[in-house]
Amino acid sequence: MTLLDADAGVDEERILAAIEAEHGPDEDLRRRVGDQFARLHSLFGRLYGTRDDAFEQLAAVVAEAAASARARPADLRERDRALEADPGWFESERMVGGVCYVDRYAGTLAGVREQIPYFRELGLTYLHLMPLFESPEGDDDGGYAVSSYRRVDPRLGTMQELAELATDLRAAGISLVVDFIFNHTSDEHEWARRAVAGEEGYEDFYLIFPDREMPDLYERTTREIFPDDHAGSFIQLPDGRWIWSTFYHFQWDLNYANPAVFRAMAGEMLFLANQGVAALRMDAVAFIWKRIGTACESLPEAHLLLQAFNAVVRIAAPAMLFKSEAIVHPDEVIEFISPDECQLSYNPLQMALTWEALATRDARLLQQALDTRHDLPPGTAWATYVRGHDDIGWTFADEDAIQFGVVGGPHRRFLNDFYVRQALGSFARGVPFQENPRTGDARVTGTTASLAGIEAGDEGGEDRVVLAHAIAMSTGGIPLIYLGDEVGQVNDYSYRERSDEAGDTRWVHRPYRPFGLYEQRHDTSTVAGRLFHRISRLIAVRAATPELGGNALIPFHVQDPGVLGYQRPGPTADDPRVLVLANVGDDPVTVEALTLSGLESGAVDLVTGAAVEIGAGIVLPAHGFVWLRVRALR
Repeated sequence: MTLLDADAGVDEERILAAIEAEHGPDEDLRRRVGDQFARLHSLFGRLYGTRDDAFEQLAAVVAEAAASARARPADLRERDRALEADPGWFESERMVGGVCYVDRYAGTLAGVREQIPYFRELGLTYLHLMPLFESPEGDDDGGYAVSSYRRVDPRLGTMQELAELATDLRAAGISLVVDFIFNHTSDEHEWARRAVAGEEGYEDFYLIFPDREMPDLYERTTREIFPDDHAGSFIQLPDGRWIWSTFYHFQWDLNYANPAVFRAMAGEMLFLANQGVAALRMDAVAFIWKRIGTACESLPEAHLLLQAFNAVVRIAAPAMLFKSEAIVHPDEVIEFISPDECQLSYNPLQMALTWEALATRDARLLQQALDTRHDLPPGTAWATYVRGHDDIGWTFADEDAIQFGVVGGPHRRFLNDFYVRQALGSFARGVPFQENPRTGDARVTGTTASLAGIEAGDEGGEDRVVLAHAIAMSTGGIPLIYLGDEVGQVNDYSYRERSDEAGDTRWVHRPYRPFGLYEQRHDTSTVAGRLFHRISRLIAVRAATPELGGNALIPFHVQDPGVLGYQRPGPTADDPRVLVLANVGDDPVTVEALTLSGLESGAVDLVTGAAVEIGAGIVLPAHGFVWLRVRALR
């Protein structure tokens, strides 16, 4: 009998009986297993139900989750109980995140601990540390080629230090987030070495083929991700065999069609949960399942896998969150977001269209995205951001753009040209990334200050930086700041002098901590001081404005195409709401009285604290915005 034919209730009792025979009864654990087992059993059945080892692997996964739950430190169990009672905690207006590389921002994990007072000064409640696990020297894709999920890169510290940092951050009201790179491992990972050697139990951990027959079939429908590194989706091993490698040649894709791979990765995830990690950034979620005849992106099984991992975590560490990283078509991004899959997701569409609006001085595509693609299921939230550690890809949907007469391909080429100084009217100092001469595909890299015009000395540069952050902080979800952007850090071209970075232009926007700029942060006669003052003010205002929590957003259309508008409602229609108006253009714009006529004339500018009379209209300066607390006319 296969798992598909089995009775989930009978299987649950068999597995629980075996666990309790070894460890004794635990009512809390029994409850959590009872809450999740039927779901996990069904998911395993759909993924692995025809395999002879499906029940064995399912039982092992549940046993490992139970052991992890029993080993969970007391303070983390207490946090689990508190957050289970407040499941929407991450939707709070007080949530604001910082993102950084440990070595570049603080040297070591001990250095990050020393920055906790600064994080509190800025107002952070969430800290995402970029990949920090052991990886090969040189070929590591910025840490995204993992050699061990249980060892920290020794140059940064130890796993014990990571757990201690998580404890200190928690005491400061800051949740720790780390990357979980689970689509692939480094070619130096123990699993990879054993798989290539054909060791029993590991030979099926990766997709390895003896010749080109199967790779050729797959590559008829997959796309090249890093064409500068290698063509297609496979690389050749020294012995002539071919192994799946979606990204760089030293990153080998795992074979999740093998339930032993799921079990192994679940074990790594549970280990990190017990170190105090509050959320995992689930890297490259769209790529984790392969099927001939498809693009091998965003397949139904990828969602089933994430839901199964979610169920395992709910047993052992119920407060842990998943954050989806899916830089794909907007219709596919939204599919990864639910309380039962990934509670959080990056919003790459809003990020890309913010830069599109600044380049074109036209907010219509961004307005359309907020109107039609912003809604999320209850119990979930966007992670909004101005830029990240990665390149900017122009991920808007062609069918959306054509509604405004914008043709996707040429418009993407224009945006690439604009942000690398090859278009008329450009204020940007970006650098191209992974240009593909065969397809014309390309992306853009650069810090916020360099892309927005500060590096070029453009007079609108500072305002654009603040405007972009004001949009990210007011649309809902958890806004993220790439640390250094809040003091106007520009591109670091010295990466070209380092051999292990020179071939990857993304290092231009991963600079080292700008100590001098941070020393200037309280001096408003400097760029760093003005930006820090204005951005930290936005964070403080957001934290004091309940309407800016959650995700609910109501469009507010202004006739001028350069003005973005939306409302963040209060609990009921009779409560005040926050009206956000943002001018992405280079000239002042008047929002006419008629446009505002559905609102009471008295308003409060939340950023300045001043009373504002809007009955006669509002003038928005170039690259200006307002957050207005208003009431609708009854």
